[in-house]
Amino acid sequence: MATSAGALNYVRDLVRRRSGIVLDADKDYLIESRLTAVAREVGCATVEDVITRARQPSGGDMNVRVVEALTTNETSFFRDVHPFEALRDEIMPAVLAARATSRTVRIWSAACSTGQEPYSIAMTLREHFASLTGWRVRITATDLAESILARARQGQYRQLEVNRGLPAPLLIKYFERDGADWAVRPDVRSMVEFRPLNLIEPVSPFPQADIVFLRNVLIYFDVPTRRAVLKRVREAIAPDGYLLLGGAETTTHIDDAFERVQNGKAVYHRLRR
Repeated sequence: MATSAGALNYVRDLVRRRSGIVLDADKDYLIESRLTAVAREVGCATVEDVITRARQPSGGDMNVRVVEALTTNETSFFRDVHPFEALRDEIMPAVLAARATSRTVRIWSAACSTGQEPYSIAMTLREHFASLTGWRVRITATDLAESILARARQGQYRQLEVNRGLPAPLLIKYFERDGADWAVRPDVRSMVEFRPLNLIEPVSPFPQADIVFLRNVLIYFDVPTRRAVLKRVREAIAPDGYLLLGGAETTTHIDDAFERVQNGKAVYHRLRR
C-alpha cells in the first residue's frame, strides 16, 4: 500500500523542524525505504502505520525514531581522502606550530554519524604525528541521533564497512577482531568524545575548536539553515582555525566571514582576518 501524501508531508515537516534537513518530493523513495526498516523493527505492517503512530499525542518516541532514521547519512573511513591529506600535510603542521605553547589541539567532527570520520582523524594523528605525545588532544564528535552515537562509541564495524576506504595496514594496526566484525582499539577510541548535538540549535558550550570537519552536511539544508549553521560554527572555531566541508559544499554567498583556500586537490576554509 502506497503511503499517503498527508503522511509523507508530515514526515517532511517533522524532519525539517527537528533537524533542518529538507526532504523534497524526489526523496519519497528515501522516506519509504528508511521507514520500512523502522516498521519491521517496531512491528508495524506499513510505513503508513509508523507515521500514524508518530502523529499520536503519545508518539514522541516514534517521532524520534523517524527523525533518526532519516538523518543518518552515508559515511566511510577516510571519505574523499583529500581532506585527510590536507589535515596531514598542511593543517596539523600549522596547528602544531601555532599551539606550541599551550600544547593543546581540539578537533570537532560535526554530524559524525557512525564514527568513521572521527576515528579516521584519530588514526591520522596516530600515524603521522608522534610529536603529539605529551599534548592534550581531543576530538569531539557530535550527531543529532543518540542511537547512532551509541554505535559510534562502540567502535565496532562490519567487514563491508572497513572495506570502504580503510587501508589494510591501518585496519591491522588500529583494529581488533571481534567475531565477524572489527573493533577500534581502545587507545584510539579513547581519543574521541561523542556528544549529542543538533546543528540547528545553539551549539553547546565547549572550548573553541582548532579544526572543524563539517562535511557533506550543508547540502541537506536550505540556504537560511546553512547560514545559521555556519554562524554557529564560526562562533565555535578558533580565530585561526580551519573548516573542512564536503566537496560539493561552499561558504561563498552564504557566510562571507570565511575564505576558501585551495592547495592542489585539498580545499579548506579559514576566517577572514
